[in-house]
Amino acid sequence: MAKTSRRNESIDELRAELARSRERLRHDLRGLRYELDFPAKFRRSFRQQTVSWLTAAAAVGALIALAPMRKRKVYVDAKNSRKAKKKLVETGFALAALKIAASLVRPVIVELVKSRLTDFAGRPRRKT
Repeated sequence: MAKTSRRNESIDELRAELARSRERLRHDLRGLRYELDFPAKFRRSFRQQTVSWLTAAAAVGALIALAPMRKRKVYVDAKNSRKAKKKLVETGFALAALKIAASLVRPVIVELVKSRLTDFAGRPRRKT
């Protein structure tokens, strides 16, 4: 009988140790979740230090806006420039002609599609 009471005692001790371990794990997970909740940290920090956050945002914006831009020199050949302008004008005329042609052909295509769909819808179904 003495052995069974020690055995029960050791089981009770193990259960108590498991309960303590679970409690520590729960506590540690709660702390980890608190530490990793960055949106809440940012909100809390913004509420507590609003002026600092706004000042930092304004400073970063000013740095971006006033940062010296690197100036790049571009050399243009006059002959190539004329050719490029000529091609640009030709492309513009081609696109304008294509737009006019598309607007003239569109009603014909719509009618063709409509007639094909009504013919297809009007046919009786085949039984297979």
